[in-house]
Amino acid sequence: MTKIETFLVRAREGRAFRVAAGTDVQVINTHGAQVVDTWAFNAADPAEFMSMEHSRLHMGRLNPIIGDALVTNRRRPILTLKEDTSGGVHDTLLAACDQYRYELLGYSGKHDNCTDNLHAALHNFGLHLTHTPAPLNLFENSRPDENGILAIKPPISPPGSYVTLRTEMDTVLVFSACPQDMVPTNGIAMRPCDVHIQIFSSTPS
Repeated sequence: MTKIETFLVRAREGRAFRVAAGTDVQVINTHGAQVVDTWAFNAADPAEFMSMEHSRLHMGRLNPIIGDALVTNRRRPILTLKEDTSGGVHDTLLAACDQYRYELLGYSGKHDNCTDNLHAALHNFGLHLTHTPAPLNLFENSRPDENGILAIKPPISPPGSYVTLRTEMDTVLVFSACPQDMVPTNGIAMRPCDVHIQIFSSTPS
């Protein structure tokens, strides 16, 4: 695979990319412990999108591992987890953070959030959703315990670790460097950080 370009996704912000089928996209946890909310849409028909509820059934587990395909709401593969150097802990259960989440946590005023980041990034592509699909929360450590209780713990992903996702159809991808700074979603420092995205061509140049 030949690297095409490296992109910065700034802390608290989101960014969208249109990539062809068979492209490798590497999500780098540049500083470590940063959650990246991830969405994928069929570029030809955004009404088809990566679905966590369909993916959990397809994979037969809560947490994707190398080789697992994440599928759409039409049960077709859209992304495959190809590489993972982060420790392998991700989340498929939690909704993207939004203004209401921060209000419930006691924040007063406008707070950056992944839901707004998704819609702003898609707006730049001329896409407008009436809903917010549940994201694949890369690097998020919120597995249920033996009693089924969810607890948000600091991520285990070290600086420079990454996952590589292969697109299985022409896809619009959206990544949000989660702005959460009120619980340890992004580590015990609760300080959102930049991440980097590397895109590789499907055939050598």
